[in-house]
Amino acid sequence: MTLTADERLMLWIDAVGAYQVCLGESVVLGQPAPDGEPRHRGPDVAILGDLHTRHARIKRDGEGYLIEAIHPLAVDGRSVSMAALSDGSEITLGRNVRLRFRRPHALSGTARLEPLSRHRIVPTADAVLLMAETCVLGPKPTSHVVCHPWPEQIVLHRRDLKPNARIEGEGYSLTIEQIV
Repeated sequence: MTLTADERLMLWIDAVGAYQVCLGESVVLGQPAPDGEPRHRGPDVAILGDLHTRHARIKRDGEGYLIEAIHPLAVDGRSVSMAALSDGSEITLGRNVRLRFRRPHALSGTARLEPLSRHRIVPTADAVLLMAETCVLGPKPTSHVVCHPWPEQIVLHRRDLKPNARIEGEGYSLTIEQIV
């Protein structure tokens, strides 16, 4: 089964956490769509907060990322309509939904969005991975997901992601599920 760009996955990493994986080049952030609304009208990354259903869009642009405001947005405390994101950028959606953009591995286009405010990602996740071709998991701070108990880094390749897969190795294990 080949995954399409608009599909989303949950990556459950044993003894580490849960991560929503978005495969698209463009990802919409916002409030979950009301029940009964088609998913294409709602956000790719749903956040429980005082937001619009389609509040902002993050686009992978070559080797970098841009964020575009659909509704009020600030990056590093400055109101913007569009801005380039860099490792450590703080995004504020609306008045108080705060996220940190991380791009810890220089050799990968994958990035991570971490909630800074008390607002929850739906389905519940510790962070969101904006996956390019590879995602690095392991004990080093340059990993996209830092897995302290692991003995070494592993690299997940986009082409090898399969829903309902279990991956196990010496000192690590994870499960991949499709979000419907």
